[in-house]
Amino acid sequence: MRTTDFSPLYRTIVGFDRLADMIDTAAKQEPGAGYPPYNIEQLGEHEYRIELAVAGFGEEDLDIQVQENVLTISGKRAPSEGEDRNFLHRGIAERSFERRFHLADNVEVRGADLRNGLLQVRLEREIPEAKKPRQISINGKSGTKLIQGGKADAA
Repeated sequence: MRTTDFSPLYRTIVGFDRLADMIDTAAKQEPGAGYPPYNIEQLGEHEYRIELAVAGFGEEDLDIQVQENVLTISGKRAPSEGEDRNFLHRGIAERSFERRFHLADNVEVRGADLRNGLLQVRLEREIPEAKKPRQISINGKSGTKLIQGGKADAA
């Protein structure tokens, strides 16, 4: 496994500590940590969906939490009592897992559904009013002009 040294990058960036930590975490992930398989889909400009294949897990076996912009989805399936099964082939893993997703600022979890062995988590980016584009008026001798979308329009 090849490792990358990010220390030269850290010497030239300021205030991106969380981003640096995310890069470190992603670089250190173990090979074979692909269980359960998942998709990340963009549904619209500000809407996303994470879909995990969780065959064999019920709602009571799954836990979804968000803390400090990290979405953690974990599954733990307790063996059923009296379950005496003799497998000739066991291809459905049903093993415990924990999957973490780092969310951008202002991305909120809107809900989750479990259907046909797929867990779907809906996400939406909410842009705060303070970060939305706004018009700035310019007061001058020749009248007021409004700046909108990079162009000046006479008011």
